Amino acid sequence: MASARSVAVSAPAKLNLYLRVLGARDDGYHELESLILPLSLADDVRITDAGTLDVVVDAEIELSEGLDAGGMNLSLVAALAMAEACEGPARGAEIHIAKRIPVAAGLGGGSADAAATMLALNELWGCGLGRPELMAIGERIGSDVPALLAGGPVVVRGRGEQVAPVHVVTTWWAVKSFGFPTRSPDAYRWWDEDGGAVGPDPGVLVAAAESGDAEMLGHTLFNDLEAPVARRHPEISAVKQAFLDAGALGAVMSGSGPTVMALARHMAHADELAAAVPGSFVVSGPPGAG
Repeated sequence: MASARSVAVSAPAKLNLYLRVLGARDDGYHELESLILPLSLADDVRITDAGTLDVVVDAEIELSEGLDAGGMNLSLVAALAMAEACEGPARGAEIHIAKRIPVAAGLGGGSADAAATMLALNELWGCGLGRPELMAIGERIGSDVPALLAGGPVVVRGRGEQVAPVHVVTTWWAVKSFGFPTRSPDAYRWWDEDGGAVGPDPGVLVAAAESGDAEMLGHTLFNDLEAPVARRHPEISAVKQAFLDAGALGAVMSGSGPTVMALARHMAHADELAAAVPGSFVVSGPPGAG
């Protein structure tokens, strides 16, 4: 018997080099602006032809208390949306996710899995959907999905659906995740409750990222959600200070947190930073860049 066809796609995590929250919207979301960097840390998504739609998650990481392996719900939503958009008979597939991205950590793991699921199904099912059609579907699934469909660094606006590619020179980071999750709705609600402080114009930061000026980039990293989240979880501020004390060029919470990312001069420096903060690991971004 012929083996079932399958397609494998990498699902990179993301880092928000900056996250500027501009205010609440009438639709319940927040207007934002962010430079999103895909990382070498990634889940693997393999999708195989099957009679029904199913998601299997193989967690290769220790999960935070009260969480499942994550990614499953958004990947299934993505598959159902693709089945609806792809003309033809009823579709089935087994979606297998090898989970390496920490869950509910501000690294976009669930959105990355959804984006990878869409790309793989578009190929496996022969849907022939172009990038604009995929972006429109992704926007309905989650605010980070359009950025992670782009396949490279992007500046996003609106609630994440307005995506513009940018060139970013490779950077190295030490990463510290925590044993507790934070949820995006909580982070944005805390931002509202704390007065909604808006960060600076990101022009200098974007120029530093594009030119590879790591020193300047380290000085300009910011995240408007960091202060409200760290106020409820002071461990975030403590780890950030530990990275800075160890010589990081800068450090920032990614997305809605709680993960802290510390910028290094190069890979060996990132190894030194990770060794200075127990439980840390090293990534680079964008993946595959020189």
